[in-house]
Amino acid sequence: MAGEDEDLPRDAKIVKTLLKSMGVEEYEPRVIHQFLELWYRYVVDVLSDAQVYSEHAGKAAIDCDDVKLAIQSKVNFSFSQPPPREVLLELARNRNKIPLPKSIAGPGVALPPEQDTLISPNYQLAIPKKQPTQAVEEMEEDEEPSEPKPPQEPKPSDVPQNTPQRVSFPLTKRTK
Repeated sequence: MAGEDEDLPRDAKIVKTLLKSMGVEEYEPRVIHQFLELWYRYVVDVLSDAQVYSEHAGKAAIDCDDVKLAIQSKVNFSFSQPPPREVLLELARNRNKIPLPKSIAGPGVALPPEQDTLISPNYQLAIPKKQPTQAVEEMEEDEEPSEPKPPQEPKPSDVPQNTPQRVSFPLTKRTK
């Protein structure tokens, strides 16, 4: 175990010490690498934000104030404080002024209406009727029709009916 600690980089030893100080005795070795990745990513984000603040202020280098501002903006962006207790109490009072609706259900468990349950048919299928195929002659734009055909009015039986039909299938009980 002592030989393993000598091979670890300084940052990994610090993470290992932090875990031990928090009472974590058993963990997988990759946990240290995951903490290191999180740590490095956080530091890079903070330092890049600090660099942006420094450039905005017209400074040649990053100073302590830029880093503090970057950390503070990370904390403000990542974590939010709960509202004060007085605000929550006022919101609760306003909400509780409105009484709850009276229950009209009888004894037993209140069930939703039958159309909202999953056991009733709740879908509709539109089954189009087949139309008779008619031969359509394609004409080029510059051709004139030889004999103009009088317009045919559709018969009531030719108009497709797109009324949805309710379809349901009975569920059968499976036997084991």
